[in-house]
Amino acid sequence: MTIDLATAIDDFWAARKRGEIFPAAYFDRLTIDDAYRIQLAQIDRRVAAGERQIGWKLGLTSRAIQEQFGWYEPQFACIMETQPSGHLFGATELIQPGFETELCMRLGRGLEGQVDLQQVRAAIDVIHPSFEIIEKRGPVKQVALVLADNGQQRSVVIGAPLPLASDIDPARVTVRVQLNGQEVATGFGSAVLGNPLNSIQWLAAKLIEYGRSLRPGDIVMTGSFVRQFALHPGDAAVAEFSGFGRVEVGIAKLE
Repeated sequence: MTIDLATAIDDFWAARKRGEIFPAAYFDRLTIDDAYRIQLAQIDRRVAAGERQIGWKLGLTSRAIQEQFGWYEPQFACIMETQPSGHLFGATELIQPGFETELCMRLGRGLEGQVDLQQVRAAIDVIHPSFEIIEKRGPVKQVALVLADNGQQRSVVIGAPLPLASDIDPARVTVRVQLNGQEVATGFGSAVLGNPLNSIQWLAAKLIEYGRSLRPGDIVMTGSFVRQFALHPGDAAVAEFSGFGRVEVGIAKLE
């Protein structure tokens, strides 16, 4: 069923204000294109209200994540917040939170449309070891609604920045992930569309369809090396990336 996009954008904005993140009237009605246009319109309104978009995230870039959620193409959403490594979220601050383990790349120059991997690499200023903090704010099988709701994005926790040295291939970067002191996953950069640089190349081409582009200073979460993990009150996660250091995040215990 075709929707009226302008009406849908207004409906989603009104629903957000009353705390209804996934408007029930739009279950099973949105195309992926509808969802992106609603997402970007919501972000534009949030920016007009005083927030700041600081970058982009890629989702569903690894086979592990795709199989976890039953969706087999990448997706993008917008980043509005970062926190430093070691940040402790409040016990009840987040909605069904989880984390994904990623390299976050900060751009020193813009990219637009079809670009090659050499251009992508040259555009990268620094790389941060990172966790994306997600919230499951509604039924994840409603993929279009998840996208309209900015792709589960809540925050990005970033470690110390390092340049992308000429002898480092992001596809060969390894990560070891611990949750509450126990190793729960290991992964490689090659799990992210073959190479995390491919995520930025895909994003630059995809954004042009919506009149957007990557700007100098943008950060890009390139996609998780391993599957998504839930976070609960009292949990602490640590990831160690070969050549790029570590990142830590936690949630306070319930009182």
